[in-house]
Parts: sequence; C-alpha cells; structure tokens
Amino acid sequence: MAKTSYLCWSLLTFLLAFSTQSAEMPLNMTQGVTEISQQVYDLHMKIFYICCAIGIAVFGVMFWSIIHHRKSKGVAPAQFHESTKVELLWTALPVVILILMAIPATQTLIAMEDTSEADVTVLVTGSQWKWHYKYMDHKVEYYSLLATPRKQIENKLKKGENYLLEVDRPLVIPTGKKVRFLVTSDDVIHSWWVPAFAVKKDANPGFINEAWTKVDHPGIYRGQCAELCGKDHGFMPVVVIAKDQADFDLWIAQEAATQAAAKAEELKLLSMNMSKEELMALGEKTYMGYCAACHQPTGMGIPGVFPALKGSKMALEDLPAHIDIVLNGKTGTAMQAFAKQLTLSEIAAVVTYERNAWDNNTGDVVQAADIAKAQKP
Repeated sequence: MAKTSYLCWSLLTFLLAFSTQSAEMPLNMTQGVTEISQQVYDLHMKIFYICCAIGIAVFGVMFWSIIHHRKSKGVAPAQFHESTKVELLWTALPVVILILMAIPATQTLIAMEDTSEADVTVLVTGSQWKWHYKYMDHKVEYYSLLATPRKQIENKLKKGENYLLEVDRPLVIPTGKKVRFLVTSDDVIHSWWVPAFAVKKDANPGFINEAWTKVDHPGIYRGQCAELCGKDHGFMPVVVIAKDQADFDLWIAQEAATQAAAKAEELKLLSMNMSKEELMALGEKTYMGYCAACHQPTGMGIPGVFPALKGSKMALEDLPAHIDIVLNGKTGTAMQAFAKQLTLSEIAAVVTYERNAWDNNTGDVVQAADIAKAQKP
C-alpha cells in the first residue's frame, strides 16, 4: 500500500512539473517578425495541415475497414493478388501531393536565398566562443561576447531574465532596410541563428555563406549558435537590436568615431607606460572576458583539456613565448590568436595579469610598446 501511494505521488509530481514546464515551451515554430519569417511560418502550417489531412484520410479508411469488415459480421476476406489501377493510384497520388507541397516550398527557399540589392552588409565571423561583426559599408567592427555573469553560470547568483542570451555588444541593424549577412568562421563550424528572423546559417571556416533579413519594427531579438562547436557552445548567444534609420545612423557615426578615437589612443599608449595597478585591473577584466572560459578564473585550467596558468613555466619564465602565444595562438589547439581581437594595451595587460595573479608574482610589467614590437609584420 505504501509503495502504491509513493508511486502515485511520484506520478502526480511528475505530471505537475511537466505541465508547468510545458506552459513555458512553445508547441509550434516561431512566427517571427519579418516578412520572410512569416512566409516560412505559413509554409510550415500549410505542410502541417496537408500532413494532418493525409493522416486523417489514411487512418479513417483503415479504421472504417477494420470495423465494417470484421469477422464478427461474417465478412469473408477478399481473395485477390494485384491491381494495376490501385498501384497506379497510390503511386500517382503521393507524387501529385509532393508537387503541390514543393511549389510553395521552392518559392520560399528562393526568397530566403535572395540576398541581392541589400542596403547594409555585415560580415559575421564565428570564433570560439564569440561573434565578430564587421560593417562592410562603414569603418565599424567589434566582438560580441556573452555578458551573463560567471556567478550565475556557477549557480552562485539567481539566473537573470535573459540567462545565457545576453551579450556585451549586440549587433545593431536599421529597420525597413534589407540587411545582408556574410557568415564565416575563424576555427570550427558555428551556426548563426536568430529564430525571429528565420535566419539560421552555418559559419564554415574557409567559406562564406549568405543570408538576409528585413526587420520592420524596432526591438531586441535573441538567438544563439546552433552548432555543437565545442566546450562553450552554449555560451555563444546572438543579440540583434533593430533601430529606426535615424537612430541607426546616429549609432553608426558614434561607433565609428569611438573606434577611431580608440585607435588614436592606442597609438598614444605606444609612447606611454601604464602603471602595474592599471595593467592588473585591465588585465583581470580582459582575462575574465576572453580567457577564463578555458583557463578558469582561478588560472587552474581544466586538467587534460586546457593547461593551467598558475605556476606554469610559460607564465613564470618565458615572457617572449607568453606574448607570442597570446598574439598568434597555437596551431592544432583551442588557443586562439588574439592579435585582431584585443588592443595592444589589452594584450599587454592580460599578459601582465597572468604573470602576477594567483601567486605567480613574477613582477613582470608588459607595456603596449612591447606587444607592438613582438607583432609579426
């Protein structure tokens, strides 16, 4: 009796939990916010209804035959072998149905692949584990990284509303304009996916794939990498902000001016020296944003996967090799080249931080000018 009661309570608990989770899960595909996404949704529903009609017809005939030709009614089974008419019918009918389904599907696929006459072109590059956006018509480019705090990921803080779907620098596009995406990768295969746009395009190293969208209303739209691209695949979100044309023009002008000023400031730093405290503060921020996912916040790495920096020979002794691997990466490993991802001062700061954090205490101080000298021509 006690066992039966326990099983009943367990089943009831499971059903309640399942119903609660089901209420949060959509039962159909995303309808989207663009004309092409609505076209995809309509195609999906059209094919779905055709499949439902086929299922009802097939099972209806089957159950009617079972009920009206059952043995208890004295019905004797028909004795026949082949019927050319029936075979032609069940071959021709599916062909006709497939043709009727293929016509709207082909129209939608052609529309999805038509990237011509774009107003804005953005190069989207996947990189373990972040996205790089470059506006081909403007002097603006930047990396977009996961902004969810590590403490939330480690269950030390309550999960936020957009847990693992928030970034430090979203992609910004104008509304009412056709935006063309050129999608590629620096390393492994990624997949740039924004459900609200009906855009999911693989980022393959050495290839450039194309996609497009045209958003009619301002808003924030979220997605993520939809390809199993490695350890932090789940920490590679996509956030797109659609702005009115006037707001977009203002943003792009400000961003271009900010990046130009940053480059000018970087040139100034080549003739200036930052204090060790400034380097350590900037280095910690850079390390947590770009390095901690693999080498861990403690510098202990992941045994057998990512090497520890705490107490390592490279971080304690070989400074030129340390700078070189941060700048140029290491072929055949997950260690990326950060020469194009970080500024000279950020690389100098992160090397300084790694050589003085976690009781490494080498006392080494690396400046931006040192990194400039170490860069390969």
